Amino acid sequence: MTSQAADGPETVAASRRSKITPEREQEFFDAVLEQIRECGYEAVTMEGVASSTRCSKSTLYRQWKTKPQFVVAALRSRRRSKFDGIDTGSLADDLREAARAAGRWSMHDTKLLQALGHAVTQDAELAQALREALIDPEIAALRHILQRGVDRGEIAAGHPALEYIPAQMFGVIRARPVIDGEYADPDYLVRFVEAAVLPALGLT
Repeated sequence: MTSQAADGPETVAASRRSKITPEREQEFFDAVLEQIRECGYEAVTMEGVASSTRCSKSTLYRQWKTKPQFVVAALRSRRRSKFDGIDTGSLADDLREAARAAGRWSMHDTKLLQALGHAVTQDAELAQALREALIDPEIAALRHILQRGVDRGEIAAGHPALEYIPAQMFGVIRARPVIDGEYADPDYLVRFVEAAVLPALGLT
């Protein structure tokens, strides 16, 4: 009996999976998310991702079994906020920097949300992964920025506008493509912060 047979199929599969480096895995994730943005969720196939990343489709199927599992894993690999590291010492300037950071990623994230729109209504795990990847980290980081402003005494803890700032910021990013036919770029979002968000907080 060979050692492969003795190990059994689960051990062999684990061994095969271990050959995928983190860098290669991220390449797969980036490829599937980019294809979703460009083609839509329904049009993306494991075969197409395998072709674009020059691997066999069996490699992808061994690791993720199905397209939904693959996409969920790709989304969850992105659970980090674009606002991390923003701390200018001023709430107004922090919000301007957050606007610039959000604007740099607005097109990528909005296209992904749009492309997954129908699919997430049919798949609860996919919907949860999308929220974990694109929404929860940003809202948590933005609330942390606002809390620092409260802690520094720049704004009262009970200010009624605090509750609505995340909805303002994320709402305008999602709405602009619908209203104006353009994505919310850094310049647009900084102007929005200065015209709408800062006055709502009583900041200049």
